[in-house]
Amino acid sequence: MTLDPTRLAPMANAIRALSMDAVQAANSGHPGMPMGMADVAAVLWSKYLKFDPSTPDWADRDRFVLSAGHGSMLIYSLLHLSGYAHPTMEEIRNFRQLGSPCAGHPENFLLDGVECTTGPLGQGLAMAVGMAIAERHLNAEFGDDLVDHRTWVVAGDGCLMEGINHEAIGIAGHLKLGRMIVLWDDNQITIDGSTDLSTSEDIRARYDATGWHTVACDGHDPADIQRAIDEALADERPSLVACRTVIGKGAPNKQGTSATHGAPLGADEIAAAREELGWTSEPFEVPEAILADWRATGERGAKARGEWHARLAGSDRKGEFERRMAGDLPAGEDAAQAFADWLGKDQKVATRKASELALEVLTPLLPEMIGGSADLTGSNNTKTKAMEPLTVDNYGGRYVYYGIREFGMAAAMNGMALHGGVIPYGGTFLIFSDYCRNAVRLSALQQTRAIYVFTHDSIGLGEDGPTHQPIEQVMSLRLIPNLNVFRPADIIETAECWNLALQTKGTPSVLALSRQNLPQLRHEGEMLSAKGAYRLRAAQADRKVVLIATGSEVQVACDVADALESQGIGADVVSMPCMELFEVQDEAYRRDLLPADALKVSIEAGSTLGWERYTGTDGLQIGLDRFGASAPAEELFAKFGFTAEAIVPKIQAKLGL
Repeated sequence: MTLDPTRLAPMANAIRALSMDAVQAANSGHPGMPMGMADVAAVLWSKYLKFDPSTPDWADRDRFVLSAGHGSMLIYSLLHLSGYAHPTMEEIRNFRQLGSPCAGHPENFLLDGVECTTGPLGQGLAMAVGMAIAERHLNAEFGDDLVDHRTWVVAGDGCLMEGINHEAIGIAGHLKLGRMIVLWDDNQITIDGSTDLSTSEDIRARYDATGWHTVACDGHDPADIQRAIDEALADERPSLVACRTVIGKGAPNKQGTSATHGAPLGADEIAAAREELGWTSEPFEVPEAILADWRATGERGAKARGEWHARLAGSDRKGEFERRMAGDLPAGEDAAQAFADWLGKDQKVATRKASELALEVLTPLLPEMIGGSADLTGSNNTKTKAMEPLTVDNYGGRYVYYGIREFGMAAAMNGMALHGGVIPYGGTFLIFSDYCRNAVRLSALQQTRAIYVFTHDSIGLGEDGPTHQPIEQVMSLRLIPNLNVFRPADIIETAECWNLALQTKGTPSVLALSRQNLPQLRHEGEMLSAKGAYRLRAAQADRKVVLIATGSEVQVACDVADALESQGIGADVVSMPCMELFEVQDEAYRRDLLPADALKVSIEAGSTLGWERYTGTDGLQIGLDRFGASAPAEELFAKFGFTAEAIVPKIQAKLGL
């Protein structure tokens, strides 16, 4: 297909006009990037991108990621012009306004065609790495007939400066993800001004060094853009296309400056831009001939989609492919029976080991599970016998060695989950969740089924000391909306938490797991963890105390209850593996579990802040509001008061005994 530059220029100008008008109407936004990358986008949409606006969830569509999410009017313009049902012109007119799906930064849950939520710079590109991994993996599983698409990224200087970019491109280069192409908006401008103010690195050389193919082009010359993309397509490595552009292209007095980056152009400059571009239409109007050219860009994809559906209909893998892409789980009788059998045993293992045992049951039954670890496989216990490494020589493998790249791993997991067809999980130490926290937050915001295996969850990890001992991490993760944070007490709760994590399509999960061995506390009951908290032991004497604990401290709570009962003080023990699930239980259940007429005591080897919600201000919070120390776990629990001997006197004093 030969591109007609006389048609492409007006198509690109339609993007420029919509972008500057929408930002002006909102009196807020970023017109410079979409105006600068309009020519590149017009070429990509017209010749290369495989999509069908009538079926936006087509499984074999190309994935387009606007990593530079501040330039959101680029993708809103593209979606509208190319014929997606949304955004409508009215929705674009209400850019950044309450109720419009055209949010300040693109959000995947508001618009079809927005593959992921972007705005935190660098994460879009890093999520695209995950999408490219998922594509290659599913291609190895289902073949070219069903899975054969590309991942395209538009990224800016900020995306390439962020530290996560180093992690992400290292993974992509190592795995030789040649169906991933990054179009770099090389405009040499950031918010502060010229990039010369803050960087002098050779970006292309850095990408070359990580195993990428790189090429440069004039980002305003359609023929040169096409040449560069064709070169990228011909290379087996992932590609960076450095598109030299002028930010705010078309605004005669502000283009090429940071003034166009994050503020409206102003009425006078927009009028001058209209004259410069030869754009005579009123705001939010696109001439029919230009709109027709844009609507034609989806025709190639519609034909490809029809051919793909025919192949799918004739495939003996149709049912399995559709199941995986829908994110539905297969029948779980085998797993349920295996876990039920555990109730009759007495296994004292660390919950990280319990997680491994659960995964040994689950991964053979769920081929869509792709695991990994940030260089802590032997500590996180995340690899099972059913899993081979996913490598450049075996994309069909199901275990990713991410290296020491926690942030890159978490973002890639988001990309895999958003791509569909796989359920990603990945491990690191809980203390290093801070390295990847913003990606965990995006997991929650984007409603992805990403599962984080965070081990070594407290001072119970012992001798590695306070640099590695989490204090505030568990409670701080609970602050993130739409994130289930599980801290299981034993092997039974761990299996239940894995089941619950897998069953929540629209909610990511954290499993906070112990390094130290924990006794099996449960030998009966089915999926009690599903309520978030439950009565593990009921008081024998008249109940005066309710002990609420999580993880390794549930055993401590049982010891405390035994000591209190021996003195005639009745004490319930409530295990609370997941606060978030407890919060959605009905009021009657919550009141029954935490009655108003009992002293409520929380026990968790971490920050006490937040436990007042359950203990009340007149209760007791046993925790740790200081850093730990380097010593064996048993000595640390004694030193910091996580023993019956230390806790019982505090309860007695509170009861006035």
